[in-house]
Amino acid sequence: MRLPLPQFSSQNRHPSYIAEVIETATTEFLAQCLEPEDLSFAAMPPFGSWVKAVDEESGNQIYGVVYHVTTSPIDSVHRARALGLSLQDLREQQPQIFAMLKTEFRAAIAGFQPRRTPTNGHRNGNQLSDTIHQHLPPRPPQIHQAVYYCDPEEVIRFSEKLDFLRTLLQVRNAPVESLAAAAIREIYQLRQGDRTWLVQAGRSLSILLKDDYDRLRVILDQIYL
Repeated sequence: MRLPLPQFSSQNRHPSYIAEVIETATTEFLAQCLEPEDLSFAAMPPFGSWVKAVDEESGNQIYGVVYHVTTSPIDSVHRARALGLSLQDLREQQPQIFAMLKTEFRAAIAGFQPRRTPTNGHRNGNQLSDTIHQHLPPRPPQIHQAVYYCDPEEVIRFSEKLDFLRTLLQVRNAPVESLAAAAIREIYQLRQGDRTWLVQAGRSLSILLKDDYDRLRVILDQIYL
């Protein structure tokens, strides 16, 4: 039986709209990927990729970094078993398999962008402020809020400051060295090999990990174009 997750037709869905928040906390949120209309598995967001969700109550746009992804049966009692079939064979012989699995990911909250507030104190629609804060928002995105991939321009703008690196190095139950490296690597690639920015990121890491050269070296070794 398919998990009753309300969705719009993929033809009407924004291409960056990938998931919906199903569990939320102060420092992170859990999202379930939207199911494709064809017989295929839901697309997994890459480890270290940047996503966003709007908290409709406050209007804050919240930025997160994906640090854990799973695909598992909707039925929590029975585990999936090996069938020895290719994806094409599954589509032809076991098409119900695709309706019995769900893909979820956890994203660590790295910062937020508040909604614009004019000088008279009244909120100005859904326009976002020019200011980006790299600390935890007053509240995380709420249940059933849409989750989108961040546009490259948003990631580049967010990464003008590097305070988010401290947050990533403190994520619990995650391979934080690989997470920090993956996030930096994606930004470095989006910035088309901006060496000046990479040097700044390396200096920030060296300050955060000043007493642990081995961890610093592990991160730096994983950063490339």
